[in-house]
Amino acid sequence: MPLDNETHDNKMHGDEIYDQEILKTGDRRNVVDKYRNWKHEAIVSDLDTRRHDFHIAIENFQHDFNIGAVVRNANAFLANSVHIVGKRRWNRRGAMSTDRYQHIYHKPTVEDLLHFAKSKELAVIGIDNIEGSVSIDTVEIPKKCILLFGQEGPGLSPEAQEGSEMICAIPQFGSTRSVNVGVASGIAMFVWLSQHVL
Repeated sequence: MPLDNETHDNKMHGDEIYDQEILKTGDRRNVVDKYRNWKHEAIVSDLDTRRHDFHIAIENFQHDFNIGAVVRNANAFLANSVHIVGKRRWNRRGAMSTDRYQHIYHKPTVEDLLHFAKSKELAVIGIDNIEGSVSIDTVEIPKKCILLFGQEGPGLSPEAQEGSEMICAIPQFGSTRSVNVGVASGIAMFVWLSQHVL
């Protein structure tokens, strides 16, 4: 799926949804039973009718190896889109092919992401456990938003921190300073779902 193709086509029905080759050989893809034997395009089209109002963005200035896990979580929790900020290339292994079903866009800079957010009236919510952040379980996350994650290690860049409407931290109780960004993204998405869907 090409980056920055921000139009979604939802027009497949009837026998058009089934992949005749997969029907012959068997479906070995990691998809839920509903989508067994469906064409790839039919799966994406159906997901597009149900995607949630939150987007995911992750900074990729040092080629973060955790982006694949973030994309996989975005697919599992049905995020509207994923925005890779910084380097266009990222390691897709951790996505386990879920990137094929997820709309993924590239934003060269944080400024580009913030411009997109403003144009779509999306609140930018940073996720990081830095000074001044608020515990994610104590606030209501806006329904239309971008959950923005920094790089593994350095966390949100200064530009991302400044551009965020609020920064939420995930409560921790052990000795580690932070959780893996893949884990953090899953928690943040579930919190959004618990407030707006579940």
